[in-house]
Parts: sequence; C-alpha cells; structure tokens
Amino acid sequence: MVKREIPLRERALAMLARREHTRAEMARKLSPHCESPEQVEQLLDALVARGWLSEERFAESRANTLGRKFGSRKIEHDLSSRGVSAEVVEQTLARARAQELEHCRAAWQRKFGTLPQSAADRGRQMRFLAGRGFSAEAVRRVLKAGDAD
Repeated sequence: MVKREIPLRERALAMLARREHTRAEMARKLSPHCESPEQVEQLLDALVARGWLSEERFAESRANTLGRKFGSRKIEHDLSSRGVSAEVVEQTLARARAQELEHCRAAWQRKFGTLPQSAADRGRQMRFLAGRGFSAEAVRRVLKAGDAD
C-alpha cells in the first residue's frame, strides 16, 4: 500500500480539529513536513486571518482545563511555556484569578475534606495546594475554619 503525502494545509486543519493550538506549537509540528519555514508562516497567517487559529481561544481553553485542578501560577507557567504572548496570558489570568478561591476549595475538598488537626497536617495541606499553583491568599482562606465549608 502506497502512503500518500498529506498536504500541509490538510495536516494543519486536522490538528486544529482535534484541539486548539498555539502558533508556536503549529509551527513546530508542521515544520518537518514542509520545504521552507516561509511556507509554514504563510499557512499560519492564513489560518489566523480566517479565525481558525487563535491564541486567545487556546489560552482560554487551556485555562479552563487546568483551572479545575490547578491555580493561577500553574496556568501562567503552562501558557508561557507553550509560547502564548504575555498580553494574552495576563488577560486569561485575570479571569482565572476570579475563580481561584472556588477551585482551591474544591481541590482541597477532594484531597482532604477535613481541616488540619495539627501543625504538620496544616503544613502538608498548604504545601499540596501551593504545589498546585494556588496563591498563598487562597490557601490561607481555604484552611481557615470559617471559610472551609
């Protein structure tokens, strides 16, 4: 059976049909399949112009996915490492921070469910939540007896 070469545009659309991508991810994944970097850049420009490739949409989608388990610091690191511009990261984080306390409480409830009885337990719970990228303020508020319910 002869394997047919998939055109670059088809390959890009198939990738976007599966999930949102950043421009940097698309360029990295498509570059081995083209003759020149200019060819990839032209294709990506066309995808952006049609609204099929959107850094904002990717950031929002990724933040929604990560936000269920992780805090704003983790989301910021993930988006930055994937090549999302600083401006888009900041806009996305503003929305994520609005729900951080709620997500922090949910993560704490799933993992622990009861307030710490000792300093060691408190430290363990704080480290867990901080490791998930939640802000110190959100962690403190969740672990206060009056706000944990």
